[in-house]
Amino acid sequence: QVQLVESGGGLVQPGGSLRLACAASGFTFGSHYIGWVRQAPGKGLEWVSDISTSSGKKNYANSVKGRFTISRDNAKNTLYLQMNSLKPEDTALYYCARGWGVYEYDFWGQGTQVIVSS
Repeated sequence: QVQLVESGGGLVQPGGSLRLACAASGFTFGSHYIGWVRQAPGKGLEWVSDISTSSGKKNYANSVKGRFTISRDNAKNTLYLQMNSLKPEDTALYYCARGWGVYEYDFWGQGTQVIVSS
């Protein structure tokens, strides 16, 4: 079965950093775009970033560009999101998701919580 398991979330002060990871299994990880989507408390889903199969293309939402860096290790079936200069508005549940089309995802993880607060 396709599984995506996020980790690395937690509580951090504004300006701090976190690195999220998503461990994938049950499919050929290297054959798919994979991305990050987040949901702030009481708000809708917001696309954050995605990365192509061999890391040749990386895309970011304007709200995180310059602060977040997406990467993947196909040998380890793992996706990462390095988050720097965190802001309170980055507080959200962060999901990794498997891509099957442009900005379209067919499988999602359970999410990892990020709280940015002083």
